[in-house]
Amino acid sequence: MVNQSSYIIQQDGEAVYYGNILTQEQKESYFNELLNGIQWVNEVVIMFGKTITTKRKVAFYANDLMEYTYSNKTKNAFPWTPLLLEIKKTVEAYTGETYNACLLNLYHDGNEGMGWHADNEKEIIADSSIASVSIGANRNFLFKHKQKGVKYSILLENGSLLEMKGPIQRHWLHSLPKSTKVKEARINLTFRQMLE
Repeated sequence: MVNQSSYIIQQDGEAVYYGNILTQEQKESYFNELLNGIQWVNEVVIMFGKTITTKRKVAFYANDLMEYTYSNKTKNAFPWTPLLLEIKKTVEAYTGETYNACLLNLYHDGNEGMGWHADNEKEIIADSSIASVSIGANRNFLFKHKQKGVKYSILLENGSLLEMKGPIQRHWLHSLPKSTKVKEARINLTFRQMLE
């Protein structure tokens, strides 16, 4: 295991980019198995009092009977699949952390993204590690400091791992901007440490 990690953020929390952690064969087989084997549903969120169904699809897998509430919607966890446990084990070897939940996002192309937000829901253990694995299309990912307005941009490559930890969710927002240039799909797995 080659650790080529580099710090993106080291103030008011940490963001560490490990680069590509998967082989070419893993990237291809994982993508196909996740695309076809995960119980994807369209995301339903409440914005400005209106219920909106997004094109982006999501799924939540975790230890037994866990729930996750965000955007005023509660998700009940599906049990881990063998593939998710395999990827989780790889991620844990890099980060040195242990995760008990995974929120997956499927972006069909660059027309689908995610606005500014922080992963700070009450079910997530405060200041804990969140490990994000990207499989599929390369996408830009942005950080913005809540008070100072400082921004950082990083290209999340196919097969890469990004870890966010410490008080980063309290001080920084992050987003996945849309891009009409991106024609391929991207699957994002965010492994989390949640209250059971």
